[in-house]
Amino acid sequence: MKQAKKAWIRRLSQGFLLTIILLAAAACGNNTNQPADNAQTTDDSNADAASDSERISVVTSFYPLYFLATEIGGEHVQVVNLIASGIEPHDWTPKSRDLSTASNAELFLYHGAGLEGWVDDFLKGLSKDSTVVTKEISSGISLINGIEEEPEHEDEHEGAHEDEHDGEQHAEEEHDHNGVDPHTWVSPKSALVLAKNVMNSLVEADDVHQSDYEKNFEALKVKLEAIDAEYTEQLSQTKNKNIVVSHQAFGYLARDYGLNQVPIMGLSPEAEPRAQDLLDIAKFVKENDVKYIFFEELVSDQLARTLASEADVDTMVLNPLEGLTSEQEAAGDSYLTLMERNLQNLVQALQ
Repeated sequence: MKQAKKAWIRRLSQGFLLTIILLAAAACGNNTNQPADNAQTTDDSNADAASDSERISVVTSFYPLYFLATEIGGEHVQVVNLIASGIEPHDWTPKSRDLSTASNAELFLYHGAGLEGWVDDFLKGLSKDSTVVTKEISSGISLINGIEEEPEHEDEHEGAHEDEHDGEQHAEEEHDHNGVDPHTWVSPKSALVLAKNVMNSLVEADDVHQSDYEKNFEALKVKLEAIDAEYTEQLSQTKNKNIVVSHQAFGYLARDYGLNQVPIMGLSPEAEPRAQDLLDIAKFVKENDVKYIFFEELVSDQLARTLASEADVDTMVLNPLEGLTSEQEAAGDSYLTLMERNLQNLVQALQ
């Protein structure tokens, strides 16, 4: 039995190793910063209500903050998002033109909690003449420790090489995220905190329009609270509470709504799992009646699909809400519509 188990592990390890190589290649292919012209900006239709010179210039680090700033800022803001549509935020690093864009703005909003590993150097690189006000928007959210202990395996010699490589990967993740899970925005409860912080930042930068910002925030708050109520009600009624996800981006969602997150990869979607970890997840899927393995759209789904095939289950999208694809942007999707779609998929998967 032991020899058979070892042979099974070697067979799956070879297959998964090839998949991981292909994943890495796909990730590298997406690791290209888009030209500045492709950055997200607020629609020019706002110009009818306020000219560019009358609106305050706001720069955001990634899509959820861009959405909140445009919703709350309304006609009084001109928002530029540094990361273009279709780019995975973990892949992105700023260029000199991005420094120039932020230096010339009045307000720069970044998430913090280790999401933007580049932000400290970025802030130091802003023009000395810049008067931009910078705000860390995740302030006030109770953060989750993203470091997990290594699982123990029966055959230490069999996985010695994978252990060494995996330890290097975990060290890299801890450096990138400071040991903290930064994915706060996937939970509607955290989104409410982010929204209030954005409102306060806009009021501080432009108190002349404080009443409008507060009004817009209250309108958005109603929508977010409605989604929160839907998540609470519908997820409390699901039979299964286990979600197997492609990368560890749903800790806040799991914490706030009583779910158990089982990630294939770590906090970074490019983190490479060990063959033994994949075997453990496949076993977990079979023993816990998991019907779907979730993948996301901005990174390769090949590893999730390979694992799903091995476990004889289906796959489904669970969006980490880090950004829109070009197709979603063209279809008029938003943070709110994607949040609703996530709930629909979760309920279907967990019934």
